[in-house]
Amino acid sequence: MFADARFGYLERIRFGLGYITTPVYWVADIPTRVSFLIDDVFVSRTDLLEENDDLRANLLIAQRELQLLESLVSENNRLLALNEATRGINGDVLAAEIINISPDPYSKRVLINKGAREGVFVGQALLDANGLMGQVDEVLPLTSWVLLITDSHHVTPVEVNRNGERALARGSSSTASELELVFVTQTQDIKVGDGLVSSGMGQVYPKNYPVAEIVSVFADPGQDFATIKARPLAQLASTRHVMLVFNSEQAQTSVRGAADILEPDFPAVEAVIIDSVDASTTTADQIPQAASDAAVQ
Repeated sequence: MFADARFGYLERIRFGLGYITTPVYWVADIPTRVSFLIDDVFVSRTDLLEENDDLRANLLIAQRELQLLESLVSENNRLLALNEATRGINGDVLAAEIINISPDPYSKRVLINKGAREGVFVGQALLDANGLMGQVDEVLPLTSWVLLITDSHHVTPVEVNRNGERALARGSSSTASELELVFVTQTQDIKVGDGLVSSGMGQVYPKNYPVAEIVSVFADPGQDFATIKARPLAQLASTRHVMLVFNSEQAQTSVRGAADILEPDFPAVEAVIIDSVDASTTTADQIPQAASDAAVQ
């Protein structure tokens, strides 16, 4: 040992022994390396599964935000189109939103979120960005029912945009989404593709607002009137944003009517109550009943 430490006689022997015993160390280390490998595999798989779940959740959130963004873009486009359509209307307009449809299969009505509080009145015209939709049929305090132009009980005065021919457009009784021109003689100049606009007769609808497009014309020699069908230009089944039309006189009348409905004449009621309560003959217990009777009056 002293000679080896002093002169290194056994250095070559140690080198040879180390070379010979290397396979032994490698074989002996196999379980440890296999254990580390298995741990890495399982840990990596677990991490990948967790990362995959996180990515899937983030993807769902991103898809939801994308759908919301697309919905907002679509809604913004509809509002811009509605705002553009208001420029050609004489009078004030009130934006509204369709919130429900009538469950009655024989009545084509929609419910909007504007009512007597905003001055809505029966007969008021309802439009969308593309064409005429209908008129208010029933007014409630906060909402209103609108009768669509495709209802068989609704008649719209129209004229052909090409030549000014006048006619009456009624909701078709056979087709849910079309109009029929009634009392049109076979000699009137109406062709397929002609555009129909509101004539303004009756002062219900704004003049020259788009209504429909002629899709078929049939003239039977044995009949007095031609059978003409038209397709409404308004998106009756899909639009949600609409507008109510006021002229100046209607706006003032509706505002006064809404004020009368929503703000009763309390001084007059008070006067009735005072007149109904006779201090000389009415006891304190009878005063509330007298006040109630006066309120009913």
